[in-house]
Amino acid sequence: MTTGVYLFDLASQHARYLAVRQATIAGNVANANTAGYKARDVVPFAQVLAKTGLDMQMTAGRHIEGQGARIPVRTDSGGGWETLETATGVSLEQEMLKGGEVSRQSSLDNAVVKSFHRMLMSAVRSGS
Repeated sequence: MTTGVYLFDLASQHARYLAVRQATIAGNVANANTAGYKARDVVPFAQVLAKTGLDMQMTAGRHIEGQGARIPVRTDSGGGWETLETATGVSLEQEMLKGGEVSRQSSLDNAVVKSFHRMLMSAVRSGS
C-alpha cells in the first residue's frame, strides 16, 4: 500500500490557518476602541487536526516506539476555521503577543518546508 507525503499539504493548511488568525488579530486591533466589541480568536490548529483522528503509519517496527503515537498528518477541512468570541474586550498587548506567535509559527513552517524540499531534491538527484 503506498501513501502520499502530506507535509506540503499540512504546511499549506497551516499557512491558511495562520492567515485567518492574523486577519482576526488585525480585526481585534482595528476595533480596540469600539464600544462593546469583544476580542476574537481562531480555534487552535491542533484542535482542528485532532478532529481528523489520523494515526502515523509504520513502515518498519522500530520506526515508532510505543503505542498510541498519534500525530495527525492531514486534514480535509475546507479551511473554514471556527472563530471564537471571548468574554472580554481587546487587550492590545495580548493581540501583539498573538501576532508574534503567528509570525514565529510562519517562520518555522517555512523552515520545515525548505528543509523537506532540500531533502526531496537531494534524494531525486542521488537517484534513491
